[in-house]
Amino acid sequence: MKNYAFIDSQNLNLGIKSCSWHLDYKKFRLYLTNKFHVSEAFLFIGQLPGNEALYTFLQRCGYILVFKPTLEIKKNGQKIVKGNVDAELVLHTMIEISHFDKAIIVSGDGDFHCLIEYLVKVDKLGKLLVPNKKYSGLLRKFNTGSYIQQLETLRKTLELKKQ
Repeated sequence: MKNYAFIDSQNLNLGIKSCSWHLDYKKFRLYLTNKFHVSEAFLFIGQLPGNEALYTFLQRCGYILVFKPTLEIKKNGQKIVKGNVDAELVLHTMIEISHFDKAIIVSGDGDFHCLIEYLVKVDKLGKLLVPNKKYSGLLRKFNTGSYIQQLETLRKTLELKKQ
């Protein structure tokens, strides 16, 4: 079986941080391999100057990085960096659909509802990994098919341990 993971890095990172812990990306990549037989793990991430060491680390962990250009927006006098990866994740999933047996989607974002619905329809959804229990209500209907797993329940396995 050949499975691919498609990971919304921003949703994953912020969702795990909201539970007051940090994800060990190396352990997570191994988890995807061992639990779901993921051979290719696409990590969709905003590209920022100065983050080259992070990108190298993630690639060494076995992720294929798909970069999204970012925009700096001023909001209430503060600079906010935006790099919405939703369209890229959907597009790459559909480009790769003939190359995998099952897709593991990592995000709790309701914007992926149509993608998840389609993957279920064509029997290509392996699992929907949501960071925590606060995922979009649009995705909750997929819980009935036991597609959804909350990563916060795996804290002991996937948490980054302080050195």
